[in-house]
Amino acid sequence: MIEQLILKIKRGETPFYRTVRSFIRKGMHSTLPVPKFFYPVLRLLYHTHFAVLFMARWLLNYFYREPLFRSRCVSIGEGFHMWLMPDITGHPKIVIGSHVNFFGHAAITSGRIFDEPRLVIGDRVDLGHNIVIVVNKEVIIEEGVKIASGCRFMDTDAHPRDTMARVSNLPPPPDEVKPVRICRNAWIGQNSFILKGVTVGEGAVIGVNSVVVTDVPPFSVAMGNPARVVVKNPAPASVGVG
Repeated sequence: MIEQLILKIKRGETPFYRTVRSFIRKGMHSTLPVPKFFYPVLRLLYHTHFAVLFMARWLLNYFYREPLFRSRCVSIGEGFHMWLMPDITGHPKIVIGSHVNFFGHAAITSGRIFDEPRLVIGDRVDLGHNIVIVVNKEVIIEEGVKIASGCRFMDTDAHPRDTMARVSNLPPPPDEVKPVRICRNAWIGQNSFILKGVTVGEGAVIGVNSVVVTDVPPFSVAMGNPARVVVKNPAPASVGVG
């Protein structure tokens, strides 16, 4: 009965139902009239709202999330900061340096190919939101690297090349797993994919939405799918910073 009433209102079968539909639409798009002399109080409530959320999140991280995540890692340096609990699947050995920031969700996963897959994140690395790291052998992110949101790092294709092996749900053979290294002070642009066997050189920049399948020279700029070097070795302002 209720479903039929809703359907009649949506269809506007009679003037009465059309009036009800119009009233509902206006109500859904209306705003509460607020006199301007209330604005200072509402502005205070606005900032209070986010202050309370920030404090609640900080307390949750300090007393719960961070200790749990630290216990799952081999080691974490001082000054570690995260907003959300990283999601770890499998058995990767995780080593994190000092003053590393996780600014959102991160998923770290490994498969059954090697006994001790290793993820190493160096000092002063910043990771954005929705980062995925697939580490079946080794992924190394050196110090000072900045990683924007939505990036993916994979040291394997996650499936074997051989058709029958895929049909049998077998993992990739060990020779198809190749380590990934992001060298110091590199910048990885938003939504980029860094695939197996790739080394991104020191100070290099990867443009947004790039798929990197070959090595990128130091202090170069690469972008595209597949990524190609568009600027070669610009002179760094200060190579030794950090």
